[in-house]
Amino acid sequence: MSAVVRLREWIFQRVNGAEGIPVPGPLVGAEHFEQVYSDPAADGRSRGAGLSDLFWYWLAPGPQMHQEHLEPGDRYQTVARTTRKVLAVPHARSDELATAATRRILDELPTARTSFVRLRDLMMPVWAEVFFELVFDERCPPEAKKLVVANADDVVTALKGLSLRHMRRRHRLTRYLLARLTEKTCPVVLPPPFTDQETAWYLQGAFFNTAVVQMSEAMAHILLCAANHPTELSDDALDRLIDETLRVHPLFGIAHRITSAPIVAGDVTIPTGSVLLFNYLAYQRTGPAADDEFRPERWLTLKRKNANFIPYGVTANRACPARGAAPVMLRAATREVLRRFTLASSVAHTRSLPNRGPAYLTPIGHEGPGNGRLIALRRADRVADAGRSLKQLVLGTWMVLDARRQKLCTTHFQEVRR
Repeated sequence: MSAVVRLREWIFQRVNGAEGIPVPGPLVGAEHFEQVYSDPAADGRSRGAGLSDLFWYWLAPGPQMHQEHLEPGDRYQTVARTTRKVLAVPHARSDELATAATRRILDELPTARTSFVRLRDLMMPVWAEVFFELVFDERCPPEAKKLVVANADDVVTALKGLSLRHMRRRHRLTRYLLARLTEKTCPVVLPPPFTDQETAWYLQGAFFNTAVVQMSEAMAHILLCAANHPTELSDDALDRLIDETLRVHPLFGIAHRITSAPIVAGDVTIPTGSVLLFNYLAYQRTGPAADDEFRPERWLTLKRKNANFIPYGVTANRACPARGAAPVMLRAATREVLRRFTLASSVAHTRSLPNRGPAYLTPIGHEGPGNGRLIALRRADRVADAGRSLKQLVLGTWMVLDARRQKLCTTHFQEVRR
């Protein structure tokens, strides 16, 4: 299995080139991570990085309107301001939205027997409903929920190399959003000179791709950890569970930025035009919380500001716009699941979570799965992992090559210069 993983990495590097300066790494250590990340010159996002072609490929349609991939300037500021406005909801409202949506989804599960679920799949409709309501200020109808879930699932499955893109699924959601904008029934609108088409792409990328995917992934990680580390339902205990989950399994892998001016980090000067690869997991494995052990109780004495812990990015450089609402929503959804069910799982738990988090949910007061079922689940997951790894090798290689052929990002900026 490890040989297949190494082969995938080798192919990726051969096709895309060994682009970028890893941070932390040999040139820039962990002690300069946040300083460099926060530097105003670490502001380029897509233009000038060959790696961007691959990310734009995965995030299509309309990756040029994805907030995280817009270059700095007036367009980015307008889009970012719009996103902040949508997500600027009181904590009580965030809790209410997540609790209500989680209840509706959990109500569909049996109440007198154990259910087998994939946690990411279970939670994706929750966040489809939550972010739909934030954008449209109305309950999410079933057909719209199907479109959002199909879109988000296709994006994350392709990102993990477990399926090719299915652009027809994604375009269905684009058409729905464009129709709502044309009909003037969407409260969130980007001002001129942005077009309705650009606004539709923006909504799809920010809320119905990234937000739904990241919150679903986060909940799958949190609930898998909760399955093996029972916790109280108090807010403080749930917050410690969530923080420790995001420390061990950060949602972001590597964020790349392109420097617009030289950056000095200690004795090193990073030249203009460098591609910086900020590795969240590597950074969080330095400092006073550098171990891999899952211990939520560490947060009883360890302050966030004293740990190399950036679950929502670095505030000075495009931090997650949901960093205020997301922790409250994650806590509310986790509380609702654990209030109603006990969880059990024996599968491999990795940051990439290609298995989507298989688990048993048992209503409180009922008998859960026995050791035999958990042993069988672990064995089945190991067997499936071999197939998944080979699939990732084949499909991932094909998509890397296809992204290089299409050059969505490179072509976009070539056309802009004309």
